[in-house]
Amino acid sequence: MYVVLLNYTAPIEEIDYALPDHAEWLNKQYEHGHFLASGRRNPRTGGVIITRPMARGKLDAILASDPFCVKHLAQYEVIEFSPTKTAPELRLLNEAVPH
Repeated sequence: MYVVLLNYTAPIEEIDYALPDHAEWLNKQYEHGHFLASGRRNPRTGGVIITRPMARGKLDAILASDPFCVKHLAQYEVIEFSPTKTAPELRLLNEAVPH
């Protein structure tokens, strides 16, 4: 499982211009079952994505297709973690905790 931190590298006006394409890209990732949650950081300096477990190479390819990446509007910090405790609502997503 990963937490992806997006850090904007362009003025917010450029981010806003590319936002509809980024939102469409996010929707596709949810449809494919790759992402669990996403949203803006506060203050608005970037975003956060929480992914399902997957191979790191697959995640890197997915992130490379983000319009923010393609247009060089954001940098990505990927944090891999293995949850050892999960709220009941998320237990099915946590492969490390017996169900």
